[in-house]
Amino acid sequence: MVRGDLVSDSTYDQRLLDRRGPADWLHMDPWRVMRIQAEFVEGFGQLAELPQAVTVFGSARTPAGTPEYEMGIELGKRLSEAGYAVITGGGPGCMEAANRGAAESGGVSVGLGIELPFEQSMNEYVDLGIEFRYFFVRKTMFVKYSCGFITLPGGFGTLDELFEALTLVQTGKVTSFPVVLMGTEFWGDLIGWIRNTLVRTGKISARDADLIHVTDDVDEAVRIIVEADRTRGGRVRDERRSP
Repeated sequence: MVRGDLVSDSTYDQRLLDRRGPADWLHMDPWRVMRIQAEFVEGFGQLAELPQAVTVFGSARTPAGTPEYEMGIELGKRLSEAGYAVITGGGPGCMEAANRGAAESGGVSVGLGIELPFEQSMNEYVDLGIEFRYFFVRKTMFVKYSCGFITLPGGFGTLDELFEALTLVQTGKVTSFPVVLMGTEFWGDLIGWIRNTLVRTGKISARDADLIHVTDDVDEAVRIIVEADRTRGGRVRDERRSP
């Protein structure tokens, strides 16, 4: 961890993706591969023995005490009571709320942080926290160690994770992986655009739109996760019986 004047004016992701300037990248990128490999090894090693987990996304800008924050606390609590570890991005706002609900109910609370150009420390309710340099490594951990995503209201980062998850499900990269949006009013216009524009113009199928579950009910969100988890478990057992 570094603070103050020691904080770099660029991130590892920026330096990896920036090809401007001298050809130093030609000599540095092979070494970056080693650092990327080390991040994967560290993440796999720390998370391999987690119980079944659910990732909760949401805005870092959600103030404590708001209805969205309280929903996050209740969601973390209910997931923990259902036997799931709760994984978030480890930051404040909705992420903190979900971690808090899990931690205060005795569950496993995980934070997967990311290096940003501004300070954002791991919230105090995280039991197991890992800070990543590269977004794509962190995203792999979210998917690999979760059996579903629940998304609270959020901004660009939340939308990025949401649509990446939907793309992975749509293309069959992950199967029986529920994606739940909490907040019908907040997500209503987006769902309307997906159905009235993307489906209508043939950019996606109606079946693709049905991959998204929208609700205001925490218990319903957890039920969707549990039922998908049971379905996946049954299919895996059937596949193992097959010759």
